[in-house]
Amino acid sequence: MSTYTREALFQMLEAVKKPDEQAMAASRKHWDNIAKPIYGLGLMEDMIVKIAGIQGKEQVVLDKKAVIVMCSDNGVVAEGVTQTDSHVTAVVTENFARGIASVNRMAAVAGAEVLPVDIGVAEDLTEPGVRSCKIAYGTRNLAKEPAMSEEQAVRAILTGIRLVEECREKGYDLLATGEMGIGNTTTSSAMASVLLNLPVESVTGKGAGLSADGIRHKVQVIEAAIRLQKPDRNDPLSVLAGLGGFDLAGMTGVFLGGALYHVPVVIDGIISSVAALTAARLCPTAVGYMLASHMSKEPASVMIMKELGLEPVIHGKLALGEGTGAVMLFPLLEMAYQVYLENSTFENIQIEAYEHFEQEDVL
Repeated sequence: MSTYTREALFQMLEAVKKPDEQAMAASRKHWDNIAKPIYGLGLMEDMIVKIAGIQGKEQVVLDKKAVIVMCSDNGVVAEGVTQTDSHVTAVVTENFARGIASVNRMAAVAGAEVLPVDIGVAEDLTEPGVRSCKIAYGTRNLAKEPAMSEEQAVRAILTGIRLVEECREKGYDLLATGEMGIGNTTTSSAMASVLLNLPVESVTGKGAGLSADGIRHKVQVIEAAIRLQKPDRNDPLSVLAGLGGFDLAGMTGVFLGGALYHVPVVIDGIISSVAALTAARLCPTAVGYMLASHMSKEPASVMIMKELGLEPVIHGKLALGEGTGAVMLFPLLEMAYQVYLENSTFENIQIEAYEHFEQEDVL
């Protein structure tokens, strides 16, 4: 009997608990005692407080960081919804392992590792450093049939969960999500439309650079797929299996793994955001373990962040993917973290502390 069932997944998720409220309260009190204006670092303070709750201690640790990059192909590329063919997925995946992709350069600056995962690339990869977790050689064409079976979707989710467990055992304190997969803005737009119950055209953007005609065609393909499959928005697992990709499913697992193993996980762009939304629909408590990095250029991003109740700190019109926006958050967190660790308190410098006059919103 297969262990890749929805029953097995939901049974596992029953173990998820809320972040430690006492640790968060202690962290907030520590921030308020630091010799600076109260809430002077704004959302960065909130994120450190949230990490304290996730890690269950006031003295948070951010020493070891990594971005898990889920790489997979999508059968919907056959519908002409992209500028390039699927071979690009394999090339870029191996470039991650070689250390020459954009996210590698940025991660090096941030002191983070890049962990590329082949969860469904349509080719066999031989480059050392690519973690092989291949579910299949790409998904099926969602415009013709469900992208994957429910068993495959669960297997991909559990792969992401297992990778977070391994990372925790290896001492990683902070993880980011990344992806590579030609066609995955189509899968993410399709899922966003269903999960948010919004028209396809309102959540679909140009992806890696489609023309106006290309966007219209992309919208038409997604609309036809939804009419064909009739997904139930109240059943996120079936929406993922029908319209998603292995990369999306794997990242969904990473977010759920963060909640299970008390590791903060950073959301990247639109594909990562849809995975975060899917994880939240499967396990609402998981949102307490997510950090929002940037607001993607894709139109669904604002809607998803509002749905999750999260506020990104970077508004740079980023559209690269790979986990680049998520990794960009790492140095910002590190700077705030050093203030948190090293700055003097009002008591140390013997001056009167600032007072609270109104309740600040916190994450």
